[in-house]
Amino acid sequence: MIHLMKLAVGVRDLAHMQAYQADRLARGETLQHHTRNFPKRAAEITDGGSIYWVISGSLLARQLVTDIVEAQWDDGSKCAALMLHPVLVPLAGRPTKPFQGWRYLAAPDAPPDLARAGEAKGADALPPALRRELETLGLL
Repeated sequence: MIHLMKLAVGVRDLAHMQAYQADRLARGETLQHHTRNFPKRAAEITDGGSIYWVISGSLLARQLVTDIVEAQWDDGSKCAALMLHPVLVPLAGRPTKPFQGWRYLAAPDAPPDLARAGEAKGADALPPALRRELETLGLL
């Protein structure tokens, strides 16, 4: 099994990604991400691998990749569609430098899931900028 890492371009924080995906599901759409290149190691990815999302410079969430299929962009050119499980799993955040496309991520190198026992007490009282920074770091 191997994972993928991908930048979540335009996503501000984990809550933004959750809301975006919930909206797509509410409209009856499947959760999928299109990418130009078909992964050569697709069988390893679909054997329990996830896509690890880089949000605002940190690995903050992952989603199980259920399938990888050939697809097409709007202009008819070929691409790959990563079919995603609807559950977005929060991670113990890890800062990540920007990169283009996607990268393979070996299972031992993946950050652990964040076991949440609920929202931190007093988090709502934090100034918005501080709260965003703590969420970006995976501390809230």
